[in-house]
Amino acid sequence: MTASTKTTKGNFFEDFFLEQDLVHPTPRTVTEGDVALYTALYGTRFALHSSSDFAMDLGYEDMPVDDLLVFHLVFGKSVPDLSLNAVANLGYAECVFGVPVYAGDTLRASSTVIGLKENSNRKAGVVWVRTTGVNQDDDMVVDFVRWVMVRKRETEDDGADAPPPVIPTLAKTVSAADLIVPDCLDVEDYDTELSGQDDLWEDYAVGERIDHAMGMTLEEAEHQLATRLYQNTAKVHFNQMTQSRGPLGRRLVYGGHVISLARALSFNGLANAFRVAAINAGRHVNATAGGDTIHAWTEVLDKMEIPDRTDVGALRLRTVAVKNQSCEDFPDKDVDGKPLDTVVLDLDYTVLMPRR
Repeated sequence: MTASTKTTKGNFFEDFFLEQDLVHPTPRTVTEGDVALYTALYGTRFALHSSSDFAMDLGYEDMPVDDLLVFHLVFGKSVPDLSLNAVANLGYAECVFGVPVYAGDTLRASSTVIGLKENSNRKAGVVWVRTTGVNQDDDMVVDFVRWVMVRKRETEDDGADAPPPVIPTLAKTVSAADLIVPDCLDVEDYDTELSGQDDLWEDYAVGERIDHAMGMTLEEAEHQLATRLYQNTAKVHFNQMTQSRGPLGRRLVYGGHVISLARALSFNGLANAFRVAAINAGRHVNATAGGDTIHAWTEVLDKMEIPDRTDVGALRLRTVAVKNQSCEDFPDKDVDGKPLDTVVLDLDYTVLMPRR
């Protein structure tokens, strides 16, 4: 009997080429159920994403969807075309968040290949892509670059010549001028009693480090549920039969799940960082699995004024998440400058915060 060709095994490294455009199926309408489940998974407490009344007092038409939920949904759209056969997602850059997303909006995504480099073992390669998510009105909701290591096909010809390497030049940070402040935003009635913290933009200092104190254990069921919520079909997150033969012997936790955990933990110390405006850079330094406990700490890298705005400023932050270790001593790198084995995430991002 002839096997059906109607299914797909996803793209392998040799299927990608420079300037390749990919339109990702399927559109995804965001629901109030998605928002509630996101809160249940991470316990996020930022007031803007917890209260419609709070959001409307700041000029929003309703409670906007958490910025990272938007990122994950758009990221998930791209997985079947880009990273179904991934070894690992390696990093992010030039991520800018656009117009607010509300329950009822429908998101679509597309990507363009901007870089390729075969690994020295010729068994896999790194693919750089720029992915853009839009709503039903074609307004940009998030735009980012990511790079992912993708397997080559397991054939006798897996050492075939690859195209010359092209590594894109990426900005180290998103400038203040390129940050998008929602047109509707008005923080005149911003209520720090309701937000949960008195500290505003002026109260933070460059170089300041904040131990977020609390920890959260990665539950096997929860990280599986989260990855399904985002329709992320990467095999490394779902298929224990294949992952049992990998180096960890277990399903890997989707790196974005750790990002959202770290962001939720950061509320303790950064409660008024009400919007993630950009992700400048990010690395998933070590793998995580069910049962690991995540703690996080944050360093203030920079304070930026927003052009034409005196009511809101930007903080460039570096959040480091670690597994199975508390953060009182800000675990980071060893004497040789290499990340400790406990470090799982090193994220450089920019948030908006009200000014006095």
